[in-house]
Amino acid sequence: MHTQNARVARFTLALVMALAASTPLLAAEPWPQRPVRLIVPVGAGSGTDIAARLFAEKMAERWKQPAFIENRPGADGLIGTAAFAGMRDDHTLLYWNSSAFTLYPLLQQKLSYDPQRDIVPISIATENSFVIAASNRSRLHSLDELFVAARSQPGQLNYNAGAGELPYLFAGFLKTAGIEMTQVPYRDFILSAQDLAEGSLDIYAAVLTTVLPLAEAGKIKLLAVTSRQRAPIAPNVPTAIEQGFPDGEFDGLTGFFGPSGMPADRRHRVAADVRAVAADPVLTDRLRALGQTVHTSTPAEFTAAIDERYAKMAAIVTLIGNKPAR
Repeated sequence: MHTQNARVARFTLALVMALAASTPLLAAEPWPQRPVRLIVPVGAGSGTDIAARLFAEKMAERWKQPAFIENRPGADGLIGTAAFAGMRDDHTLLYWNSSAFTLYPLLQQKLSYDPQRDIVPISIATENSFVIAASNRSRLHSLDELFVAARSQPGQLNYNAGAGELPYLFAGFLKTAGIEMTQVPYRDFILSAQDLAEGSLDIYAAVLTTVLPLAEAGKIKLLAVTSRQRAPIAPNVPTAIEQGFPDGEFDGLTGFFGPSGMPADRRHRVAADVRAVAADPVLTDRLRALGQTVHTSTPAEFTAAIDERYAKMAAIVTLIGNKPAR
C-alpha cells in the first residue's frame, strides 16, 4: 500500500514538474485582457486629442477590447505625463509628443517623472505640420521679406511660437539666421491667433490647423510651413526649404509610449498594431485634414528619433542662451 502511494506521489510530482517545464513554451498571455486607457496630456478637442481618438477607435477593433481616452491637461503636458508615469499600469498607454523627453529634461533640474526610467517609446504615430504666419497688417509675404524687415529694425517685430518644442525650434531658427525679434508669451494659443489677426502680434509660429481657418478667412498670411514637404491642407504655402532656409525645417513627433517594464514583445506588438491601423486610408485622410502626417516606427526607431531630437534641443537651448539643466 505504501509502495503504491509512493509510486502515485512520484508520478504526480513528475507530472507537475513536466507541466512547469513546458510553461515557457506556451503562447504568451494574450494582451489586452481588459479595456486599454490612453492618457492624453491635453484637453479634449485639440488636434492631438482627436488623433488619439482616431487611433484608439481603430486599435480597439484589433484588440477586441475598448480603448478609451483620459485627458490630463496642464503645464504643457507635464501633468499628464507625470500622472502616466506614476500609474505603472500595463493596460495604460501614453499618447503624446516628444517634448516630454527631449525638452523638459533640459529645462528642469527635477521632473516628477524620469523619462529614461519610467516610460518607454513604442511607436511614432504622426508628424505635425508647423507654419509661420504674419499679420495682414504687415507687408510681409515671405520668409525673405520677414528677415529683411527684422534685420532693418532689430527687436522691433514681435512673435509668439506656441508651446512645447516649437518656441525653442523657432527661436533657434531665428538665432541661426541672425534675426532678433521680441518674444511675447501667451498662456492660451487662441489669444495668440486672435492678436495676430488684429495686428498686435506680428508673427506667430504654430500648428498649422490652429491658424488655417484665419488664413482661409483672409485675416492672416501664411509665410511658410516648416515641414520637409508642403502640407496637403495648405498646398499653396511654400516650405521654408523652398524659400532658401534649410534650417527652417522642423516638425513635431507624436506617438505611443508604454510604462516602465513593458515587455519587449508587447511593445513590438503594439507598434505593429499602430502600423496596421495607420495603413487605413480613412484614418490617414482624417489625420491629413488635421495637418498631421502619418509616420509610424518600431520601438527602436522611435527611441533613436527621441535621442536625436534630444541632442538637437540641447544644442538649441545652448544656442539661444539657456543653460541646460542637465
